[in-house]
Amino acid sequence: MTEIATTFDTTVNLGATGLELPEMGAARIHVDDKQIINCRADLNQLVPFKYEWAWHKYLNACANHWMPNEINMSADIALWKSKDGLTADERMIIERNLGFFSTADSLVANNLVLAVYRHITNPECRQYLLRQAFEEALHTHAYQYVIESLAMDEGRVFNMYREIPAVATKAAWALPYTQSLSDPNFHTGTPETDQRLLRDLIAFYVVFEGIFFYVGFTQVLSMGRRNKMVGTAEQFQYILRDESMHMNFGIDVINQIKIENPHLWTKPFQEEMIELIRKGVDLEYQYALDTMPRGILGLNAASFREYLEFIANRRLTQIGLAEQYPGATNPFPWMSEMLDLKKEKNFFETRVTEYQTGGALNWE
Repeated sequence: MTEIATTFDTTVNLGATGLELPEMGAARIHVDDKQIINCRADLNQLVPFKYEWAWHKYLNACANHWMPNEINMSADIALWKSKDGLTADERMIIERNLGFFSTADSLVANNLVLAVYRHITNPECRQYLLRQAFEEALHTHAYQYVIESLAMDEGRVFNMYREIPAVATKAAWALPYTQSLSDPNFHTGTPETDQRLLRDLIAFYVVFEGIFFYVGFTQVLSMGRRNKMVGTAEQFQYILRDESMHMNFGIDVINQIKIENPHLWTKPFQEEMIELIRKGVDLEYQYALDTMPRGILGLNAASFREYLEFIANRRLTQIGLAEQYPGATNPFPWMSEMLDLKKEKNFFETRVTEYQTGGALNWE
């Protein structure tokens, strides 16, 4: 058995995945043996913990558990059915955000399950990734629940990523960053492949979840502040809380990989990541223009430009890069009441609203 395990080990040095054969007689795991990537992961040896922050994020995520069908949708149903309840622009905002987010969370789930989990070899990080994968499924459930509650054309909304350019563009941008990692022939373990993993983690956690979601969240939550579509806004509020934790976890993973593999963080790579984030800002601003051609809800597309630059500066500094948008401020200070971008880690010490898990309710 030892001979078999040794032979197997030599074939998987580049890119441990958790599929290694158990090595009989091997020494017990020590904390220093653990790494985020390129670490033998024959079994899920959760303890001793090396990254306490990952375990605490898992525990916090479990404590924040919620279910979509526990949120009252009756007011939304009445308002949506009313001929004069919402303007055409307000309806477009709701529909297109449901179309984008139902696609986006599916893409993130696919990226986690098919790509990221395979290459992150630390057990406590994997534990959080399992919880995150469930939450992505929960978010898709929430969008479906809203769409069904409002009696929307389900096929049309879920197919917007193929039909509406504003939705399709962001989805198409994200796909290449998961396709390479999900290639069964792709393995980490070289500077080139490790950089690819790091790049793709930045694309998904920093840009996709950390920038691409914020126009839609702001639009829907703004409607809730005006007592419109309050149930939908509450769903988005819980989703925002989850997604913010996902992003912070991803940023911690990115920074830990940098600490353990400083040779990856080259000047050319940093410049590439800056351009990646700047491209994300441009794409999300175009989404704002496409979903909000006229100013409503006290918002306009132009104001989103500065908001996205403000957020991007925050994201850049979180992963150790220089701000790219000097003087950018937050034009939507009310958003800080729900999620203070300067105190994202503290946000999860409280709940978005008073919430306690209960039985599923029927609002029909």
